[in-house]
Amino acid sequence: MITQYHRPKTLTEALTLIAQPKTYPLGGGITLNRFSNEEYAVVDLQSLELNAITKNADSLQIGATATLEELLQSENAPDALKKAIQHEAALNNRNLATVAGTLVSSDGRSPFATMMMALDAKITLKNSKNEEESIRLGDFLPLREETIENKLIVEITIPLDAKFAYEYVARTPKDKAIISAGLTQWSSGRTRLVLGGWGKSPSLAMDGKGTEGIESAAKNAAHDANDEWASAEYRQDVAVTLAKRCLAI
Repeated sequence: MITQYHRPKTLTEALTLIAQPKTYPLGGGITLNRFSNEEYAVVDLQSLELNAITKNADSLQIGATATLEELLQSENAPDALKKAIQHEAALNNRNLATVAGTLVSSDGRSPFATMMMALDAKITLKNSKNEEESIRLGDFLPLREETIENKLIVEITIPLDAKFAYEYVARTPKDKAIISAGLTQWSSGRTRLVLGGWGKSPSLAMDGKGTEGIESAAKNAAHDANDEWASAEYRQDVAVTLAKRCLAI
């Protein structure tokens, strides 16, 4: 339950506020608006102008409070990422959900988190002393609660100078994926494959030179992917198929 509401006009003020106990940043509000008996304060980030989406040479800098719909409509966003965003949420939620908020609250079934991790996205955070820190999304997600404490995500950066693909299998087109795959291939030959559909965060299957062994890597990454939605054996088989589809795009 929200007991205090703050709407700072400067980033410094916002950083000072979120350093206080039980005080959380408020972007789109989807996560914080869910029912909770906990009493907490919120810091509304709308006045901080952290929603810019800017192309900078071979990368795209995405403000933390940009909505999923704003990113979807960006002419510079990769098509594979747009496909994952459309799979992540319907229009109403895309208009509310922020990029940073979606990543922080995501689990392994999130199409958006899967593709962003495949892009090897980099997150920029600031603490109450206005000190800046950069961390890769793949390192951030497993430890997000500790990493985000008393800090604020201000920007996410993704590459544009590569080939991208996103594929998935779901029970219906509107369902979250039983298994999904995000792939990025750089001109240097570096290939990064991430699988989603289970667990607390997406799983890195491969990040290396070339594509040799990618099918085995996809299968191995899903070896423990057993839950109420599908067996690990099923996901292993489909992971190989999705990896092949991604390479063919």
